[in-house]
Formats: sequence, structure tokens, C-alpha cells
Amino acid sequence: MTRPTAKDVRAIAHVADVPADDEVATRIASSIGPAFDGFAPVSGTLPMDLEPASFLLAQIGKVSK
Repeated sequence: MTRPTAKDVRAIAHVADVPADDEVATRIASSIGPAFDGFAPVSGTLPMDLEPASFLLAQIGKVSK
């Protein structure tokens, strides 16, 4: 698990079919980066992962319940 860059966020959002321009991708990478840094010591030991496209999906209301 490594801190995502804006390029990583754009790629993940593209695969999730969520539009993310450079500004949005940079904002997401900057906002979730500290979470990745905090989880780095226990990377690979948790039953979850952080995935940046989910933040954008939630923001635009495409998250299913």
C-alpha cells in the first residue's frame, strides 16, 4: 500500500467509470494520502484496502446501498 498520486487516482477513477479531472484527482490524492501514510506500518495485515475512486463516487452520489 503506497500513497496514491493524482495519476493513480485518475487511473482508478477511469476504471470505475467516474470522471476525475486533474484538479479533482490532485485533491483526492492529497486528502487520502495521510491515511495511506498512517496505515503503512500495518500494510497487508488489514482485511480492507483504501480505494480512491470510492470517495468520488460518494461525492457524486453513485454509491449503492
